[in-house]
Amino acid sequence: MVQTICVCGAGTMGSGIAQAAAQSGMYTLLFDLNKEVLQKAEAVINANLDSLVSKQKITEEQRTAIKGNLQFINDINGCIADVIIEAIIEKPEAKIALFNQLAEINHSDTIFASNTSSLSISLLQQSIQQPQRVAGLHFFNPATIMKLVEVVYGEQTKEEVVEQLVVLTKQMNKAPVICKDSPGFIVNRVARPYYIEALKLVEEGVADFETVDALMEASGFKMGPFKLMDLIGNDINYAVSCSVYEQLGKPERLKPSPIQKEKVESNKLGRKTGEGYYKY
Repeated sequence: MVQTICVCGAGTMGSGIAQAAAQSGMYTLLFDLNKEVLQKAEAVINANLDSLVSKQKITEEQRTAIKGNLQFINDINGCIADVIIEAIIEKPEAKIALFNQLAEINHSDTIFASNTSSLSISLLQQSIQQPQRVAGLHFFNPATIMKLVEVVYGEQTKEEVVEQLVVLTKQMNKAPVICKDSPGFIVNRVARPYYIEALKLVEEGVADFETVDALMEASGFKMGPFKLMDLIGNDINYAVSCSVYEQLGKPERLKPSPIQKEKVESNKLGRKTGEGYYKY
């Protein structure tokens, strides 16, 4: 059974994963080189826990216990755990460098899991020490609430690693789905038309952002595509669209939108920057 988890990267996803792990009773390390990012993550997690107490979803004692399960560190030499989950920038060279650095200080049985939403696990494995222990563990935002986790096995991933990650996600009260490494895995592959067709409707002058969102929500979707892209972050969403488009051989139907590209270049990334398709 997994006793200790280390989450590398204290941004929105990393801090959410760390909180979810700590809430499930596991000792959790949250690592980031940037002290300010770590401090912000700690403040956000504390606010989240305070909110859960005020809503009577957890007790004061549970909040204290969860905080006791969390340690915030900025020294990579402290990143020693049974499972290490990286939630850093979506660049393969950065992820490979991090895992190889961690391989030097961790046991050979330590599982390395990437929270990547679109990069190939099999390609990452080719440059990482002991690639058989590398897999994808794709959480969804907000990680504290969303139940689904994609457990992704690459060409060299050992079956026991997948089994252990399935047990781990269930420990975290999540719903794991096992899938083979492929462009966009399952969810992001299926979701591309939701975003890209919505953007095409706006490009062609058929409707505006608000109308498309209102129609999709009236059809039963919890959140329209433009509100959802603003929540995810246009930089992340656009990067996934580009990645899936490239990996599938550039099919015209999945061509990334110039509207979204402009948003990214203008730093209108959504909620995290105060403006995207909407202002916040």
